[in-house]
Amino acid sequence: MSKRGWRTIVAIALGASVATACIGGATGAAGGDRPIADELLVPPAAGDLVTPPEIETVSAGVTAADPAAATCAAQTLSSMSESQRIGQLFLLGLPGNQLTSAVRTSIAQDHVGSVWFTATTSAGTAGVRAVTSAVQALATDAATHGVRFFVAANQEGGLVQALRGAGFSRIPSALVQGSWTLATLQARAKAWGTQLRAAGVNLDFAPVADVVPPGGDATNAPIGQLQREYGHDPLIVKQHVSVFVKGMAQAGIATTAKHFPGLGYVTGNTDFVSSVTDTVTTPHAATMQPFAAAIEAGAPFVMVSLARYTRIDPGHLAVFSRTIIGGLLRGYLHFDGVVMSDALTATAVATMSPAARAIDFVAAGGDLLVVRSPAVANAMTTALAAQAARDAWFRGLVDAAALRVLGAKVAYGLVTCG
Repeated sequence: MSKRGWRTIVAIALGASVATACIGGATGAAGGDRPIADELLVPPAAGDLVTPPEIETVSAGVTAADPAAATCAAQTLSSMSESQRIGQLFLLGLPGNQLTSAVRTSIAQDHVGSVWFTATTSAGTAGVRAVTSAVQALATDAATHGVRFFVAANQEGGLVQALRGAGFSRIPSALVQGSWTLATLQARAKAWGTQLRAAGVNLDFAPVADVVPPGGDATNAPIGQLQREYGHDPLIVKQHVSVFVKGMAQAGIATTAKHFPGLGYVTGNTDFVSSVTDTVTTPHAATMQPFAAAIEAGAPFVMVSLARYTRIDPGHLAVFSRTIIGGLLRGYLHFDGVVMSDALTATAVATMSPAARAIDFVAAGGDLLVVRSPAVANAMTTALAAQAARDAWFRGLVDAAALRVLGAKVAYGLVTCG
């Protein structure tokens, strides 16, 4: 599959010893996964699912035509402390959409490298810009080594449009967007992206690549009931997902295809309930096509869901599954960008300790942890640092994840070298 420039490999010696054994300790999701029972997709052995970072590490968004950008990401990583590297793995919520003292402390002490607007606001572009400018001013050597922030928002449309008010168009639901021509959607996505850019937001938690089957909207709480899907046909969804990614990219906005491997066949919403399970989706389901299309179009982020997929990996939630992240997303779909979690402070994972959530996600091959609470983020950074200090293999995963995040930041002008 052509990746249109997103498959550059950055060769860098990280000094990490990569073992094939799994992470030890009390966390269960980092244990060995069984291969998917499908002869068309046989994932590598568990210890091979994450590329040894001292050999080749993908740096998302850094193209082969720009080796200087790849070098920039690698040099930035090598100059960071371990705690600064760990901080780059976090996308922390702004409580009440404000830069609170708790968030400032997380940036200063835990080196948190990205933030997101957690609530709906009608402050308009000027009000949002005041917050994003204050955030970017905190990118200092002591905090983030001068690396600026991804500032994200849920700007899908319909009921899920976090940023409103003067300067922001009211965006219709994805179901309405799916009825438009592809040219129309791409042009409007570019316009919406331009508005985000004016407000200082550079990452959109969109597009939704989930496909709800015909007649399934009423029973599908996370997507169908909110009209968040582009349609009920994978072909329609993939086409609209692709042009949304392209339109946003034309405005300089990074996009996030979500919620891999799809929430179209579940009933519960992982934000509010636990034990959300998909008993339908297989590794080669047609509903994978929109995610493949987003990757092909250049989406630098893919968000992994908090549901369980019994026909892919019954033993783990997707966000903690090496089979799903390493075997299906990285291996089969060849995604080498930034793997983002869904919110790791959601009800679906609330019974797990913050340490287990963080360690299990990174051990599964994840890169960027989405967290609402500064207190939870602090517990997670502490746990990751402790695990990295006692396990060289895990430390290599942390460094590889940080490099992928830095690669994306280079691509979006958030890292300056030379």
